[in-house]
Amino acid sequence: MGQQQLLLLVLSAVIVGLAIVVGINMFGENATQANQDAVVQDVLTIASRAQAWYRRPTMMGGGGRSFNNVTLDTLQFTPSNANGSYSITSADTSATVNGTGTEGVQVSVIVFPDSIGTPTITVQ
Repeated sequence: MGQQQLLLLVLSAVIVGLAIVVGINMFGENATQANQDAVVQDVLTIASRAQAWYRRPTMMGGGGRSFNNVTLDTLQFTPSNANGSYSITSADTSATVNGTGTEGVQVSVIVFPDSIGTPTITVQ
């Protein structure tokens, strides 16, 4: 009877250990997905602000129908936050917004005057 109880105790310890490992793995996957979603949202926010800046006349602090000289500072967006770090590069008729998440997620989107491209997501 003592050996049977000891065997059940060891078996239950193994099952609990496996459950903990599976739970930790699931938590890590959810953290990566949550970071990806947050970085995509931030990149799209920057893209939307860039379009508004493009349309705003230069006399009102905008781009005057040009993406030239647009920066994160002019869009009132910090280069980094809890989700990741961001950058924007511009040409006359388009801008590219890049974001790198804290979980290794990279998101890039091209902004045009009348549309925003589909985000390109790379997970490392």
